[in-house]
Amino acid sequence: MDLKKELIFLKPCFKNVVWGGSRLKEEFGYEEAGDSTGECWGISAHPHGDCKIRGGHFDGMFLSVLYREHRELFGNLTEEEFPLLVKILNAKQDLSVQVHPDDVYARAHGGADGMERGKNECWYIMDCPQDASLIIGHHAKTRKELARFIHEGRYTELFREIPVKKGDFIQIASGTIHVIKGGFTILETQQSSDTTYRVYDYGRLVDGKPRALHVQESIDVINVPDGTGPGQVVHTEGLPDDKMHLLIDCSYYKVWKLAVRTGVTVKQEYPFLLVSVLDGKGMVDGQAVCKGDHFLIPYGFGEVIFEGNMEMILSSV
Repeated sequence: MDLKKELIFLKPCFKNVVWGGSRLKEEFGYEEAGDSTGECWGISAHPHGDCKIRGGHFDGMFLSVLYREHRELFGNLTEEEFPLLVKILNAKQDLSVQVHPDDVYARAHGGADGMERGKNECWYIMDCPQDASLIIGHHAKTRKELARFIHEGRYTELFREIPVKKGDFIQIASGTIHVIKGGFTILETQQSSDTTYRVYDYGRLVDGKPRALHVQESIDVINVPDGTGPGQVVHTEGLPDDKMHLLIDCSYYKVWKLAVRTGVTVKQEYPFLLVSVLDGKGMVDGQAVCKGDHFLIPYGFGEVIFEGNMEMILSSV
């Protein structure tokens, strides 16, 4: 049996959080999700959420083990740990004001997740309220001014708010202060890291206690000058169907959008292709897939036939 010709389906891991809701359970049919589930880690080999393989030759194996023992399925990548993490976030309330470190800072200070990898991430907005906006970036001119705004709680003056809509795609580089607001459902592709520095969390309590803040670490890593703006939002509405559209190609990942309406053949020429079905259903290489499925197409798979009526986000390195 040619193991490179087998689609590798993953069983997601779920995170219940103070800002989570019930849409992951209600709209995606994830049986393990609940009424306060904020994150579905659809493709992950991170120790905080290591996905198991569902079906096929490797049924029941953790993705981290597959990556370690069958590197040939990943183009013989030299990275010690699987490099990407793909998740769906559903926010009933606003997330904390937060920022992520880069690799250099994470290595020097140790990631909050015990790993030495920073966190660059990108968002595809699956759903959001009408006339929505996100907080991405800040207005401080110097680090001293940034620290003063934060210590004095002058967040309204500090934040840069950017209008967005369903179908928008946004790169969130490490060092970018950001807030995902309530009412958003987002597909996030990121470095495999769980290190988040919270600047502010509205005084919310979990089990009667406020969540930990990381104010000094945040001031250390927030980019000054900021460098963000409306230009970093990519609008994907109107893109032709049945074609892979590259949304970003950076040092950490490549991400594509694919809307299948009749059918398309894609050549798998990357170390791997990660696929998340955001809506609809169809067939991939003769196998049925539907909304909420997450799977991996191994290195050397060759041509992949997508058929049906569905929308997907794909990624690789």
